[in-house]
Formats: sequence, structure tokens, C-alpha cells
Amino acid sequence: MRLAYDPATDSLYIHLSERPAADSDEVADGVVLDYDAAGTLVGIDVQRASERADLARLSVSHLPLRELSAA
Repeated sequence: MRLAYDPATDSLYIHLSERPAADSDEVADGVVLDYDAAGTLVGIDVQRASERADLARLSVSHLPLRELSAA
């Protein structure tokens, strides 16, 4: 997973996969879900991100880091 913030557009993109998006669905005002050709969610685009979240803070918890590093 990768997070990318664009200050010029105030958008936060959450890359769940490196597969290209083939379809999108705006599920709420300014929140777009991207899907690949098979219909699998590959990304989340959040517009006006700085209004929705404190972008100066990123908190990560309960990730299976031990399991990921063993793979």
C-alpha cells in the first residue's frame, strides 16, 4: 500500500495495488473508488483531503510487519 498526497489539488490517493484502474465509482462527495478490469478495488481517491483529515499526522497500528518481512 502506498499513500500519495498532491498539494496542488489537495487530493490523497491510497494505492492498494499497482494494477491500473479500469473503472471508478464516486461513493461519497469527493471520495472515488478505483477498480481494476476484474472489479477488484485498487485505489481510493480523497478530494479536499486536508479538510477531511489531519494530514500532518499518520498513525499506523496493528500491521503484520513480522509476517510481511518473513515473506
